[in-house]
Amino acid sequence: MTDQLREKRIGIVGVVIIALFLTLGSRLWYLQVATGDQLAAAATQNRIRVIQEEAPRGRILDVNGNVLVDNRIARSIVVDRQELKEEKKKKEVIDRLSKVLDIDKSDIEARIKDERISPYKPVPIAIDIPLDRIQYIKERQDEFAGVDAVPLAVRRYPNGTLAAHVVGYVGEINDEELKERKENYQLGESIGKSGIEYAYEDALRGTPSTRRVEIDVKGRVLRQVSYTPPVPGHDVVLSIDINLQRVAETSLAEQIEVTRSQQDTNDKTKFTKFKAAGGSVTIVDPQNGFVLALASFPTFDPAAFVEGITTPVWKQLNDPANAYPLNNRAVQGLYAPASTFKMVTAIAGVKSKIVTPNSTFNDTGSLKVSDVVFANAGNKVNGSISLSRALAVSSDTYFYNIGSKLWSLQYKNNPDGDAIQTTAREFGFGSVTGIPIGNESKGRIPDEKWKQAVHKEDPKAFPYAEWLPGDNVNSSVGQGDTLVTPIQIAMAYGAFANGGKLYQPQLVAEILPAGSKKPSSVTKPKLKKTITLDANMVSVMKRGFTSVITSEEGTARAAFDSFPSSISVAGKTGTAEIDGKQDTSLFVGFSPSVNPKYVAVSVIEEAGWGAGTAAPIVRRVFEGAYGLGITSVKFAPPPGGAD
Repeated sequence: MTDQLREKRIGIVGVVIIALFLTLGSRLWYLQVATGDQLAAAATQNRIRVIQEEAPRGRILDVNGNVLVDNRIARSIVVDRQELKEEKKKKEVIDRLSKVLDIDKSDIEARIKDERISPYKPVPIAIDIPLDRIQYIKERQDEFAGVDAVPLAVRRYPNGTLAAHVVGYVGEINDEELKERKENYQLGESIGKSGIEYAYEDALRGTPSTRRVEIDVKGRVLRQVSYTPPVPGHDVVLSIDINLQRVAETSLAEQIEVTRSQQDTNDKTKFTKFKAAGGSVTIVDPQNGFVLALASFPTFDPAAFVEGITTPVWKQLNDPANAYPLNNRAVQGLYAPASTFKMVTAIAGVKSKIVTPNSTFNDTGSLKVSDVVFANAGNKVNGSISLSRALAVSSDTYFYNIGSKLWSLQYKNNPDGDAIQTTAREFGFGSVTGIPIGNESKGRIPDEKWKQAVHKEDPKAFPYAEWLPGDNVNSSVGQGDTLVTPIQIAMAYGAFANGGKLYQPQLVAEILPAGSKKPSSVTKPKLKKTITLDANMVSVMKRGFTSVITSEEGTARAAFDSFPSSISVAGKTGTAEIDGKQDTSLFVGFSPSVNPKYVAVSVIEEAGWGAGTAAPIVRRVFEGAYGLGITSVKFAPPPGGAD
C-alpha cells in the first residue's frame, strides 16, 4: 500500500470521527440547552406517583328511606410491600400472619404479589379480624414488619339477603372492566357487578381521594406532595317498598316449599312431587311503570362478595343443581307465557274482526286444525262461550280458533293475519323492557321469518321452514316457541289495565348527594308508547279477568277464596307445558280492576297449575300491599282441570 493511499484513508477516518463528535455535541446541546427545562420537568414528574383510595360508596335506600345497603367500618389487616422487599423478612412475616389470621400462606403470598394493586399503597390481606388478633399483631410490631391494622369501609346489608337481586353486589374490578374505565379506576378497586350496584355505579362510586407522593430511584416514598380528600358517592333511592319486597320474597319461598310436597298428578306412572326449582314475583305500579318489588328464588347473600367470593361458594352459586341463585328470574328468566298470553290473542282477534267482544263460540273441548286435534286442558267442554267467559274458564279452543283463522289470513297474505305477533310486539314482548338493572332477556315472538331462519341454521331440529297452522295455534295460547320474561308480562298487563300506556319499568325514584335531602335527579315515568284499545273490548275483558277470581268456575277462585270482596282483583292463570319438564305455573293479577294500583306476576318453574302455585303467591302479595293480614300458604289447584 502506498503512502499516498494510506494518508487518504486516514483522512477519511478522521472526517468520520469529527462528524460523530459533532453529532454527539449537537445532541448534547439539544438535550441540555434547547429542551433542558422540558426534560427536567419530565424527570421531576417521573418521581411523582398518584395513589388513589376509594371513597365510601353511596347508600341504597327503599322508597321510604329504609336502608337496603350502606357501609360499615371493618377492622382489616394490610401489608406495606415497601417494607417487605427482603425475601427472608417477607417469608417470616407471611408465616406469622398465616398462623395468627388462620389464612393459607399461598393466599397471602398471592395477595402481596398481586400486581393489580398499586405498589405504593398497602395491600388488604383480610377484613373483620377479631380484636384480640389485632392486639397480638400490634404488640409484636417488630415481628410483623410492614403489617398494620386499619379501618376499611365495606358494604353492609342490614336486611341480609332481602332484595339481593335488586341491589346486586360489588367485587374487584377486572381487566375487561378496567379497559372501559381507565381514567377513574385502578386495579384492586371495587366496582358494581350486578343489580343497582352495577346499573348505577357512576352515582354510587363517589370520587376517590388522591395522594401525590415523591419517590426515589429505588421506588421508596420520600414525601407527600399533595392530598385531595374523597367525596362519598350519592345515595340511590329505589321505588322498591322494603315491606312489600319482604312479603313477596317470603311468600315465594314458602309457596315453593309447600309445592315441593305436592304430587304431580300429570305423572301417572309413579308418585312424583313437583320440583319447583325456582321462580319470581314482580310487582309494578301500572300508572307510571315504577317497580314496587322484584323477587327471585333461589337467592344469594351479597355479603359473601364483600371480602372476595371464595371458589367453593362461587361454584355453589353457579351449580345447575342449585338452580343458579345469581340469576334474576324476574328479568332474565325466559318462559312460555301459556294462558297469560290470551290477553294478546283476544285483542288480536278483536282487532282483526275474527271475534267481537260479545260474540260467542261453541267450545266442544277440542278443535281440529288441518289434521291435528287441539284440546282444552283436561278435554273440558265449555259449550257456548263469549270472550269474557273464555278468559274466566281459560278455554283453549276459543283462542285456538282465533289462531287458526288468523293463519288462514296469513296464508292469503292478508296483513291482519299477523295480528297475534303484531299485538304481542306492540305490548313489548320480544324486546327488552329497558328496566335499568342489566342483563335483561328480550324473549321471542316467533313468526314465519324466525321459522325460516332457525330452519336454515338447524334443519334437523326445525325440519319445516314454513309457518304452519299449528305454529299459529300454539302461539295463540302462549305455547310453542314463544318466550317471555316476567317483567314483560307485568308491563304488558299494566298497559292493558291502565288503558293502553306502555311504560318503561323504573327501579330508582331519585338520587341524593351524600348528606343531602335535596335530590340531584328525580326519575320521571317514561312512556314508551300508547296503544289504542277499544273501550268496550277492555270492559268485557276486564269482566272476564275479574271472573277468574270471583266466578265459581273461575280458574283462580280457590286461590282467592275469602279474599275481601271490597277489594277488586282481576287476573289470569297460566300453565305452560315444557317438553321433558314439569309444567310452569304462572299467574298475573291487577288490583283494583278499575284504575289499578298494582300489577303482580308470579312464575314458578316445574310447579304445576298456575292456579295451584303462582296464584296463591299473588294473593298474599295483594294482602301485603293493602295492609291485610297475610293468609297461610296453600296449594290451590283449579276446579275442573282448567289452568
